[in-house]
Amino acid sequence: MRPLELKKDVLRIGAAASLCALLGLLVVAVGTATAGKTEALEAKLGKARDEAGALSSQLQATTAELGSAEAEAAKAQAHEEKLDALLTEGRERAAELSRKLEATRHRLTVEKARLQRSRRVLAERVVAIYESGTPDAATLVLESGNYRELVARNDYLRAINEGDSALAARVAEVRNAVHREVLRIGDLEDEAVAYDERLEAARAEIASVREAAESAAARLESLRASREASMGKLKTDIADWVEQLQEARLAESEAEAEEEVGRWLGGPYAIPAYIVMCESGGNYSALNPSSGAGGAYQILPSTWELYGGQGEPQNAPKAEQDRIAGEIWADSGSSAWVCG
Repeated sequence: MRPLELKKDVLRIGAAASLCALLGLLVVAVGTATAGKTEALEAKLGKARDEAGALSSQLQATTAELGSAEAEAAKAQAHEEKLDALLTEGRERAAELSRKLEATRHRLTVEKARLQRSRRVLAERVVAIYESGTPDAATLVLESGNYRELVARNDYLRAINEGDSALAARVAEVRNAVHREVLRIGDLEDEAVAYDERLEAARAEIASVREAAESAAARLESLRASREASMGKLKTDIADWVEQLQEARLAESEAEAEEEVGRWLGGPYAIPAYIVMCESGGNYSALNPSSGAGGAYQILPSTWELYGGQGEPQNAPKAEQDRIAGEIWADSGSSAWVCG
């Protein structure tokens, strides 16, 4: 059962219980009327009508408040689902960042090793140049035995110079690559920290939502127990009332007594008034947003159509609602209503 319906049931049972107390006064009034005290009976009936009208207003106001509460509960549920999606996305993103960070650290280790090797080779080359010196053009010409040797020496010297330049460039390239990887690791670590913070905030908020849901469940359990207790008391009061009325009308048969009960309970409605007050508070325009039942008798649209009703129950004239409710009562009695 939805929270709104459960709360309305509890309120309806409470209303029915109050009306049963009023009906107890009517039982006494029956005996008094038998003794000829009509004025006292009319005064008690007037008081009962006034109290029923006040109860109807209270039920309408409470129904509106419960509608707002149900809307807020729906918003809270949607928000919790959104937080669950965010938490799932955050976990996946955090795992991806962790993998990227590990791969980047591995590449950094490889680049650092390459840099160390390049620096070592470069250092060895610098030492070799320092120890042997770099031949100039004059030395190259003077030490060459012929032109062919001169060309060979020149090509060799050029290759050495180009190799030295390439080695130095390679060292610089590796050093820059290492620097880029270091910066990338820093960015990934910052991003991972930011996602961790979002995850923690989401976890805390979801925990708060769940705590509120558990608290609401506890309140609903308490209302359920109260509803069962009120229902038991209501049945007991009605049974006592019928018994008292039958004792007061010993001259009448059991069928006549039940007819008298129906007349006193009926009031201005086609079915017993306590059922109408419990269902809708007597409001012919009432609508239950959960079940779709409408009108003073809270008739479901399918039942309304089955008995020849046109349009929606809550929009139909009072006479039409009374007529169809009377037919339903004739076919099914009080079992057709939750409060019956």
